[in-house]
Amino acid sequence: MGPQTVCCGDGFVTLPVMSRWRPPGEPTTPYITAGGYRALEAEARALWSRRREVVVHLAAAAAEGDRSENAEYIYRKKELREIDRRLGYLQRRMPALTVVRSVPEDQSRVFFGALVELEDARGDTRHWRIVGGDEADAGRGEISIDAPVARALLGRGLDDEVALGGEAAPHERYVIVDISYPDPS
Repeated sequence: MGPQTVCCGDGFVTLPVMSRWRPPGEPTTPYITAGGYRALEAEARALWSRRREVVVHLAAAAAEGDRSENAEYIYRKKELREIDRRLGYLQRRMPALTVVRSVPEDQSRVFFGALVELEDARGDTRHWRIVGGDEADAGRGEISIDAPVARALLGRGLDDEVALGGEAAPHERYVIVDISYPDPS
């Protein structure tokens, strides 16, 4: 469907095409730690359990009659839709993931699963662990392997200097002072 031309009082106006379609995002790296995979499995089990409860409540709300003005029915349908969306994502994503259950032979360099300590010129330190995109949590210091910071760190060794920062922020220089690999199991 192309642009649409409509008639208005003074002539014709061409309207732009408006749609909800968005191009797919960049695919994320399919690696995940064993702990991250267990968390996804637990989430899937909890969602299936919650889904059973929602279906029971939805059936009870549907039995009450007129569904167009039934707030409980509308709410439960929306809740069920959200649960099904997340379950669908997990069912597609989990088989495609590769669980990393070992540490690299060269533990003096930064690779997937590394816990990296960085120090800036003022002596302030930062800690980041490089994990899969499905388990990243910046609040806990876990960053996705696809993140720009992780990409800047990968392959680096102890005492290497790294410039980090975005386009809006000036690049700060850090030195890698420690690299460790927590137990992958």
